[in-house]
Amino acid sequence: MTESAHAEGNAGERADRAAAGVWSGSWVAERLGVELAGDEALPALLGLALRRNPKRAHLLVSNVLGKHVPQSPSVVYGHGVALGRRVRDLLGAEEAARAVVLGYAETATGLGHCVADGLRPAAYLHSTRRPVAGVARAGGFEESHSHATSHLLLPRDPELLAGDGPLVLVDDEFSTGNTVLNTVRALHERYPRERYVVVALVDTRSPADAGRLEEFAREIGARVDLVTAASGTVRLPPGVLEKGQELVARHEAPPMEPPTEQDGGTSAPPARPGPAGSVARVGLRWPDGLPDGGRHGFTTAHRERLEAALPGMAARIAEALPADARRVLVLGFEELMYAPLRLAHALEETTGAEVRYSTTTRSPVLAVDDPGYAIRTRLVFPAHDDPADGPGERYAYNVAGAGFDAVVAVVDSAADTPALHAPDGLPARLAAHVPHVLLAVVPSYVPGATRAPHAPERPSMLPEPLRGPAFSSYAPDEVGWLLQDLSDVTLEAPTEEREEAIQRGGAHYAESLPVEYQPSEQYQQLFHAALDTSAARLARAVGAVTEVVLTERSPRPVLVSLARAGTPVGILMRRWAHFRHGLDLPHYAVSIVRGRGIDANALRWLAEHHDPADVVFVDGWTGKGAITRELAAALRDFEDTDGVTGFDPEIAVLADPGSCVRTYGTRDDFLIPSACLNSTVSGLISRTVLRADLVGPHDFHGAKFYRELAGADLSPAFLDAVSARFPDVTDAVDAQAKELLSADRAPTWEGWAAVERISEEYGIHDVNLVKPGVGETTRVMLRRVPWKVLARAGAGADLDHVRLLAEQRGVPVEEVDDLPYTCVGLIHPRYTRGATGADGRAVAL
Repeated sequence: MTESAHAEGNAGERADRAAAGVWSGSWVAERLGVELAGDEALPALLGLALRRNPKRAHLLVSNVLGKHVPQSPSVVYGHGVALGRRVRDLLGAEEAARAVVLGYAETATGLGHCVADGLRPAAYLHSTRRPVAGVARAGGFEESHSHATSHLLLPRDPELLAGDGPLVLVDDEFSTGNTVLNTVRALHERYPRERYVVVALVDTRSPADAGRLEEFAREIGARVDLVTAASGTVRLPPGVLEKGQELVARHEAPPMEPPTEQDGGTSAPPARPGPAGSVARVGLRWPDGLPDGGRHGFTTAHRERLEAALPGMAARIAEALPADARRVLVLGFEELMYAPLRLAHALEETTGAEVRYSTTTRSPVLAVDDPGYAIRTRLVFPAHDDPADGPGERYAYNVAGAGFDAVVAVVDSAADTPALHAPDGLPARLAAHVPHVLLAVVPSYVPGATRAPHAPERPSMLPEPLRGPAFSSYAPDEVGWLLQDLSDVTLEAPTEEREEAIQRGGAHYAESLPVEYQPSEQYQQLFHAALDTSAARLARAVGAVTEVVLTERSPRPVLVSLARAGTPVGILMRRWAHFRHGLDLPHYAVSIVRGRGIDANALRWLAEHHDPADVVFVDGWTGKGAITRELAAALRDFEDTDGVTGFDPEIAVLADPGSCVRTYGTRDDFLIPSACLNSTVSGLISRTVLRADLVGPHDFHGAKFYRELAGADLSPAFLDAVSARFPDVTDAVDAQAKELLSADRAPTWEGWAAVERISEEYGIHDVNLVKPGVGETTRVMLRRVPWKVLARAGAGADLDHVRLLAEQRGVPVEEVDDLPYTCVGLIHPRYTRGATGADGRAVAL
């Protein structure tokens, strides 16, 4: 029997079994003891399958959603529209006209759109897991049980969510209510309204969850209604998760067995022998500028344009189909559900063929070819839309062996990539089972942009953050580095050569690296002594600034340290938040370069993965405030170029002796021991590098990981010494934070004024060569060609290490009265190669 005949026979056999009354959930119910009790309509609406997911064992498989099970498009569309009409009856025409419908990615994007059609003239928006460059987030939320959790809200017009009309939230299944309640809570905090309506095909909440909706409505002071097509309860026996995982392991293909196109079911039909089916494109002539769905909002005007264009697009598909095609599947693509559904519905009315509709999915489900199981076959193919969470498998269920003569695969242009057309891509997988495959591409809609029909939606996705131990000596959960690894590139140059090139204008300081200073035994002893002396003081400053951030900035901030000096501070703040509040805060390190700004690609990555309003930039200390000003200017530029708003330029620092910021732990200029060393107290990471031949337009800035210095690494020791003092300083931190929160902390910029005065008094005439504060002075001694050090009269042990370095390099230390800083380092103002003697010591002018 040929594969085609086998597929048709298999499909006919399944139809006979279904007619005999075999419920597509019976296989799971019998083996796991899962019960589905409730409305008589439930078995017709739902089947059961097993998830390949450690968080939940079973999957309710809808027969009318058009996701996993191919279904008549008129049935799928009709269920959604009917729910929308019920919502319209509930709200009344006047309130329905003010409503906005919000659907959930990925499964309910099409259902939500259909509900909006039934509710018309309501506008529609769906959440998305695809970040879109240049489109600011209006919110986001997490779905705890899902295989992919992060939902983004990316409306073209943020006012879509800011109105006071009813908000209608649509999901395929209302199981615990957690996702919906989390969404409403997050949106209500930003855009409060009086009424919400929750819509789902099925309500399967447990009795314990059923009362939470009313309780939640009282909590937020709003009305929350529920509209569903059917309701019931899924009863799970004890140990169902473990039993489900055991069943999945038993029925998956053996681990050493090469995967096939439908791998995952022990009795899935084999691929058709002989030549693969044909693959061809069909031009839709999608209306120019019409959104491909609700990712950025879909209005009544958009709906009218689509309705007018559908007959013509369906006719073009019908013309491209083989004349003898009797059974046709229109296959959508993940979140792209509505456009393929409407095309399938129009095709159903245009052609005499039997048309079915379903979509590909991210959801990993076991396939078992049994009439009592909802997922009979599985096609596996790699992701082809450059997803934000990286490469991975994608799936098309119940397509192989279903007797289709042709499949029309509908994708958006962002997914029309070389990966789609690779030998293991979706069209090739389909062609192994179906005689004819048509590919229809819908232009990806990007607000405010005009793109060619097959242009990619955005540049290549940025990589995930680098983490230890592969990059840095910090633990992987302590910090993610939004940098690229340049460890194999020679970037170091002698300090004097670098200084000459920089001051003559021939190079930027970020284009090379100084040779890493190797501290003497005497200097290392000073570091340890300074750490012993200041650990408690540091712990107080860490606790105080973290408490200010948690109180004033965000209850769950995203810490973003300015690499590299800010990174140990960010880790310590993260540790304090966990120690005192049990919070597990995300922490990343990014590059900022004086005169070049902050790494814009790092900002794009942050905006794609977090709410910019939650981001708190962290540094060790302020000097004259140059980086503070640099960051503010860079964020203004980024907002202009990318349209992303919400990033706060206010830096949080341990010490603010220059009075440049309002979020700090102290304004005392004291020794932060991490300033005493370079990479060996900063995770063995170099200062960041920005050079055109190494960092392209879509790259993160670079840095090196000095693995060879592991024997001298003091990074963990520094963090642990400060963290160990947290329990001792809790009361002091509370008092210090309380005092800070009630104080006038407006920046006075007195440090900048002092730097300008010093620059003129000493004839330097360049504020960039004046480095105020203990930390900046230490950097001058380690990285630049120092001229002299100004020390406040009477400064004590905080300057021991500076005095030692000055002695080693032959740099004079001059005591000054009324200096606002403990010390100030002056870079040699007229440096040439002859400004140092043969012994490498600076020559006084």
